[in-house]
Amino acid sequence: MKVKAEYIWLDGNNPQQLRSKTKILTDKPSDIGFGNKININYFPEWSFDGSSTNQAEGHSSDCLLQPVKFINDPFRKNSYLVLCEVWDRAYHNSSNKRWLIENDSDDYWFGFEQEYFLTQNGVPLGFPEDGSFPKDQGDFYCGLGNENVKGREIVEEHLDACLEAGLDIKGINAEVCIGQWEYQLFGKGAKNAADDLWLSRYLLYRVAEKYDVEVELHPKPIGPNSGYQANGSGMHVNFSNGILREIGGKEYTERIMKEFKKYHNKHIKEYGKDNHQRLTGDFETQNISKFSFGISDRGASIRIPINVADNDFAGYLEDRRPASNANPYDLTRLIVERLESIKEVELV
Repeated sequence: MKVKAEYIWLDGNNPQQLRSKTKILTDKPSDIGFGNKININYFPEWSFDGSSTNQAEGHSSDCLLQPVKFINDPFRKNSYLVLCEVWDRAYHNSSNKRWLIENDSDDYWFGFEQEYFLTQNGVPLGFPEDGSFPKDQGDFYCGLGNENVKGREIVEEHLDACLEAGLDIKGINAEVCIGQWEYQLFGKGAKNAADDLWLSRYLLYRVAEKYDVEVELHPKPIGPNSGYQANGSGMHVNFSNGILREIGGKEYTERIMKEFKKYHNKHIKEYGKDNHQRLTGDFETQNISKFSFGISDRGASIRIPINVADNDFAGYLEDRRPASNANPYDLTRLIVERLESIKEVELV
């Protein structure tokens, strides 16, 4: 049996982009001591030209791909998608954000809300071909009908691909602007949750290729000077740890908010490129220079869901600041750092 392994990694661009190439493996798992079950060690280390991905100089261009996770490939037979870290010989490449995560405990849960636009030739699906604009926003969010929804076939195929691959996708919906969509993905552990988000993005790009459509992750692809008032795209992160889920309490929640406010600027620096264009204080955002939180407040930096507040603040919180193009490894690492810093607080 020959196995197709699609090695996937992040390049050195800002924001980082996905790259991939295929390796054919001929050994059976039993031939290398794994019985009949493939595990991560089945996939060997591989290399690539880092000078072509902004990760090395031409005079010393070899970068190494170290497999860290694999899932079923829903597009090909006898195939796996193999997510890799990038290393320079015995040391991690500077582009390797995954390596920076120190705490990968399953106690930390994450739910990503990945927003994105589907575009063709730089124009969102559903925008008139004559260069004019669609009707004002209002009917598009969770909309129905050809006038209000574009690209559903791509979104549905992506949903099926995620499910077939084994990713814990929780839902999809049309977003506030036509041609804009969202999916929700759940994961436990800072590395694992971010791994799955990157793999889900890979699947989205692959599906869009079939339809000659681009996936746009810029947080404000329709700018304020375009003549059309449109929402930007974010990647809200719902997060919790065991204390927040099982005990909660208003005091503990306020301590979390105090900690997040203290490090607001640090988070903003790593919450996505060009996020200032989106976080203006309009379109359900807080201004990038301010930090706020509120119950059921989608104009706050962090929203406390109403059902969480009604449950003595036990449950989860939603960080609404990250841009749609943010690196999930940065997000999970920073959130865990904040929660770890107040983990020993005494709860009344």
